[in-house]
Amino acid sequence: MLDIKFVRENPDVVKENIKKKFQDHKLHLVDEVIELDGKVRAAKQEGDELRNAKNKISKQIGALMAQGKKEEAEEVKAEVAKNSKRLAELEEQERELNEQLTEKMMMIPNIIDPSVPIGEDDSKNVEIEKFGEPVVPDFDIPYHTEIMERFNGIDMDAAGKVAGNGFYYLMGDIARLHSAVTAYARDFMIDRGFTYCIPPYMIRSNVVSGVMSFEEMDSMMYKIEGEDLFLIGTSEHSMIGKFIDTINDEEKLPYTYTSFSPCFRKEKGAHGIEERGVYRIHQFEKQEMIVICKPEDSFKWYDKLWQNTVDFFRSLDIPVRTLECCSGDLADLKVKSCDVEAWSPRQKKYFEVGSCSNLGDAQARRLKIRVKDKDGNKYFAHTLNNTCVAPPRMLIAFLENNLNADGSVNIPEALRMYMGGKELLTPAN
Repeated sequence: MLDIKFVRENPDVVKENIKKKFQDHKLHLVDEVIELDGKVRAAKQEGDELRNAKNKISKQIGALMAQGKKEEAEEVKAEVAKNSKRLAELEEQERELNEQLTEKMMMIPNIIDPSVPIGEDDSKNVEIEKFGEPVVPDFDIPYHTEIMERFNGIDMDAAGKVAGNGFYYLMGDIARLHSAVTAYARDFMIDRGFTYCIPPYMIRSNVVSGVMSFEEMDSMMYKIEGEDLFLIGTSEHSMIGKFIDTINDEEKLPYTYTSFSPCFRKEKGAHGIEERGVYRIHQFEKQEMIVICKPEDSFKWYDKLWQNTVDFFRSLDIPVRTLECCSGDLADLKVKSCDVEAWSPRQKKYFEVGSCSNLGDAQARRLKIRVKDKDGNKYFAHTLNNTCVAPPRMLIAFLENNLNADGSVNIPEALRMYMGGKELLTPAN
């Protein structure tokens, strides 16, 4: 959420930013919030004047009563009662106006960084850099579920009967590989100085609205019926929510956390053939990283975060590339974002396995995450998040890039200690 003062003083900048995000249907919001802001300030000013007058008049009543001027005192009391009634009306009016103002403000997208490429959708995202040499072997690579089935490692039919489409059973070596990847990711991030955390898997609505836009909430979150609780779509939501309504000492920043959790997503809409299997599902696990820092440090941390993901995948012999998200592909709260994509030898192209985002002070402003400097001045922190790894999607890249012609799968050295020392997985079928 933007600072209302910034919107008030820079309406053209805000409107131009909306146009860059190809959300012209939101342009009217700028004028509406400025009008509402004017009404809020007018109601507040009148209320402040009435409070001051009430204090002065109250003193007069005492003086008049002391002088025996009861009739005059009663007249003044009537004026106080009248002012009190008007003040109550103004306070209710101000509350209602503030609610309307906040609702509209939360629909206005954050100001994107000048470096963000302008484009309407993800087809206009820009490749930044490739890491590792993408290889296409001289043998056919089956679809990822077929590879898993050769190890008796997946059962989506049974999962469909139990939970419906978008769920799965992982078993045997494939399930162990899944757990090995998340355990390795945990230790990988701890070794990079991040504090490991397992967060709540449900969050309240005020945290949900603090970390994402209404559109994201509707398309992603599962609501717990009869409760003010939502299942998390990523542990970032819980981890940022940990700091809700706090004042943090500047000298203790940055806070760097790596968190593991299951994630639950609606994943609305139809998906193509390349997004079946375990690519786009309703339940998965993820190792996440978040940073709470000073504003001047946020872009330094942004570069560190996406580099962590690149280094993690390269340690498992998986070629990756980074892709700069264009303006139209940025969620409303994001200032800048890039995707990390892994190489798919079967598809002969890259596909998304993680996303790194700098949200500026948008989440902090919504959740009241403040920082106090040595002089006692307070300001909003900057928040960032990034995916380290999200199996089972990551398993697609792992299996394809480590598959041999005979159907066996190589286990890179970094992962062997988590796989009982195994160097190779041999299919059962």
